[in-house]
Amino acid sequence: MPKVKRSRKRPPEGWELIEGTLDDLERQMREAENEPHEGKRKAEILWPIFRIHHQRTRYIYDLFYRRRAISRDLYDYCLREKIADASLIAKWKKPGYEKLCCLRCIQQKDHSFGTTCICRVPRDKLEEGKVIECVHCGCHGCASGD
Repeated sequence: MPKVKRSRKRPPEGWELIEGTLDDLERQMREAENEPHEGKRKAEILWPIFRIHHQRTRYIYDLFYRRRAISRDLYDYCLREKIADASLIAKWKKPGYEKLCCLRCIQQKDHSFGTTCICRVPRDKLEEGKVIECVHCGCHGCASGD
């Protein structure tokens, strides 16, 4: 994930309300990128980055669509500056994808047999007591039926 770069254009009104949280998430992202990765599988290295990216995007989504705490201008600014992932938000608005963890979990070309990730399977359809974990992002289940 690229570092958040803000344009020279001044942010819209209300930026002060979310700036502290976004700076904290950006700091966590830098820590996750610089974290040593000895002893981890190749896929596990990116899991914290995917989780922080999801958290940052969900934060903007919730502020605009659920709590109605930010303006449309500020929301559009966050999408334009790539602070939040517009593609992921577009999926969250569709039925059945409300809890989607990342876009890689629904890309059929990344999985065997042209299906989706194991984390998209509802828990009641899996064996009881079986712990699932997505290979791509480390998700433990993001099916909307859970």
